[in-house]
Amino acid sequence: MMGFFLFLFFMIPMVFMNFWYSYQFFYMFFIFMFMFLNINMSFTCLSYFMGIDYISFSLIILSFYIISLMNLASSFMFNYNTSFFSLVNYFICLFLFFIFFSLNMFVMYMSFEFILVPLVILILGWGYQPERLLSGIYLFFYTLFGSLPLFVFILYLYNDFYLLSFSFELYFNFNFFFHLMLVIPFLIKLPMFMLHFWLPKAHVQAPISGSMILAGLMLKIGGYGLIRLIYINEVFFFNYSYVWFSLGVLGSLMVSMVCLVQVDMKSLIAYSSVCHMGLCLVGILTMSYVGLFGSLVMMISHGLCSSALFCLANICYLRLNSRSLYLIKGMISFMPSLSFFWFLFICFNLGCPPSINFLSELVIIMSSIYYFDFSYFYLLMSCFFCACFSFYLYSYSQHGMFIDMYSYCNITVSEYLLLINHLFPLFMLCFLFMIF
Repeated sequence: MMGFFLFLFFMIPMVFMNFWYSYQFFYMFFIFMFMFLNINMSFTCLSYFMGIDYISFSLIILSFYIISLMNLASSFMFNYNTSFFSLVNYFICLFLFFIFFSLNMFVMYMSFEFILVPLVILILGWGYQPERLLSGIYLFFYTLFGSLPLFVFILYLYNDFYLLSFSFELYFNFNFFFHLMLVIPFLIKLPMFMLHFWLPKAHVQAPISGSMILAGLMLKIGGYGLIRLIYINEVFFFNYSYVWFSLGVLGSLMVSMVCLVQVDMKSLIAYSSVCHMGLCLVGILTMSYVGLFGSLVMMISHGLCSSALFCLANICYLRLNSRSLYLIKGMISFMPSLSFFWFLFICFNLGCPPSINFLSELVIIMSSIYYFDFSYFYLLMSCFFCACFSFYLYSYSQHGMFIDMYSYCNITVSEYLLLINHLFPLFMLCFLFMIF
């Protein structure tokens, strides 16, 4: 672990030298260096190499990949405060590295809290509207007050059992209050229905890099934490998971209907993230190998697809200075070269093959039927409404009469590169899963 930490530590001077291309190169070099290590891993069984399993391995690669795409998407910001912006992104990446690497509950909790600081700076410093202050407060206090009970529980474990590692198991049962203290910060970060109110506010006011990091990585911390907690004490979740399973199934259906009345592009995509993370929560709480695999695949697929949708919304916003579906019409005539990417990513968002989104939704529905027979009705309705609001987004934005006379707008090469880098893994990972 020390070699990877020193690699990241010596990237700090690159931030202040404005070597942007070298900075991007070292992020991608870290990914390849990490991918080709000979690590004896297994699924949710911690290895001897820094305790990495397939879950943390996948999420670490996703973290560095999304961070590098964030820098590419934010190239228009490099006219001012370039070094500070790159430094904020660097610290977000560093804290994500500690969250997914750490075997110590206290180290994970501290990284979980510290990542709020650069994220709030990103929203307040490069956000769009004056309401970004309110959205930063929502994000900060939701996470802070939700995670304080977890800190109390960690102190309780250390004082009574002298345990802070993720590698132990508790074979006795606590009451529901202790269970709530343990899972509430990760349910907020996921976010679960009724604990999701901070997410649309933070997404709407955040810059493109903030939206990408929120959709691509921050929501995955909640799922990762729940998976780790299940393997600490299965009795907890065996007794009480039906509560969160019910809220996940029902919330996914209700939020998908809420998407049908949204008029802001980023708000609609943010609510669709809540819907998909509800399905991810359902897969985790089935406590089966199939459900866990489906949830991991959905984390990866949603991180790429939702991040790409926010990039597309930002490209339209830069040209038209609006995200309202009442004003954005006829984009197929204004930016015809972009409509193909809109179509592909919206199809992937609703779970069309050959994307890994389809594979993940299919596996999660199979595992949820095994857990609760009648859940297929709610999940199929949720997928139906997901298709409805996806077509609603595409038809309202791409078709209709454009508000100005006919025009043609060029898309820059860097924006095409950004979208293709989101699209390529969504295709190729599906074929890799079929092969292996």
